[in-house]
Amino acid sequence: MDPLERVPLGRTGLRVTRLGLGTAPLGNLFRPVADAEARAVVDRACRAGLALFDTAPLYGSGLAERRLGDALRGRPRDQLAVATKVGRLLRPDAPPEESQFYRGEPFYKDAPALNPVFDFSYDGVMRSFEESLARLGLERVEILHIHDPDRHYEEALGGAYRALDRLRREGTIAAVGAGMNQAEMLARFAREADFDCFLLAGRYTLLDQTGLRELLPLCLERGIAIIAGGVYNSGILADPRPGATFDYVPAAPGVLERARRLEAVCRRHGVPLKAAALAFPLGHPAVASIVVGSRSVAELEENLAMFRCEVPAALWEELRAERLIAEEAPVPGGG
Repeated sequence: MDPLERVPLGRTGLRVTRLGLGTAPLGNLFRPVADAEARAVVDRACRAGLALFDTAPLYGSGLAERRLGDALRGRPRDQLAVATKVGRLLRPDAPPEESQFYRGEPFYKDAPALNPVFDFSYDGVMRSFEESLARLGLERVEILHIHDPDRHYEEALGGAYRALDRLRREGTIAAVGAGMNQAEMLARFAREADFDCFLLAGRYTLLDQTGLRELLPLCLERGIAIIAGGVYNSGILADPRPGATFDYVPAAPGVLERARRLEAVCRRHGVPLKAAALAFPLGHPAVASIVVGSRSVAELEENLAMFRCEVPAALWEELRAERLIAEEAPVPGGG
């Protein structure tokens, strides 16, 4: 597949590349990244022709937004789509948020001394958007997502969505979205409001096809574009070794065993597991693009190369036969 192929993002008028750059690693997810290396990653992505960049205030307490903005500032924006997120304000006097730690260790290393405060209200979202633009140093973003409102559905719909809808009507943003690690609430959003796109993280992958049951058919019916994130399920599909992470924490034995079975099938067909993991989500017609994080230029180059790998139909057939992917899951190339 061609990572630089331009496709429509739903009904927005935006055209994005099939592969986009996720910036959680540039916010020091799991381990620190130097400023110079982060800049080099974004510079290389731009030179390669990638045109979709995904970030969020939560990624390194604003560090990813700042680094992305520093690298994009001054570049022509008419061919680029930048996405960021709302729902958390970063405040120095807020207590640490438990969800950002595992066994006492923060997911984001050496981040600024700011903590997230959940705020999906209309006014809070407007503040969040203004603060993101300031950190990015950009005049606009194309896509604005409501970020993981898991326990805040009513406020997200009545407050955050209303703010984003206003920004869209005013022409300040081109697309209203929501980014989550679950499919069920996104399906509720699809039914109850006018969303342009969803960032579905980790729930439509070789390892987890939860989104296939309800969300993806619904989005296809309603013209809502899916951007698939977390296609490596936070690491395990990049390297299914003991200690590999699934949903940001060490994978359970059953999950690791399934990932190794996936890897074994890929090996029999001479295809790297990473290549199959990148290709699989794009087999579904609701999926417009995928975003993959890279913490180094070498990782970015590898992702570009893996994206271009040819995956034979026989591999998908064996994965179906082994019940490793759902029988009804469409695969690249059809079938």
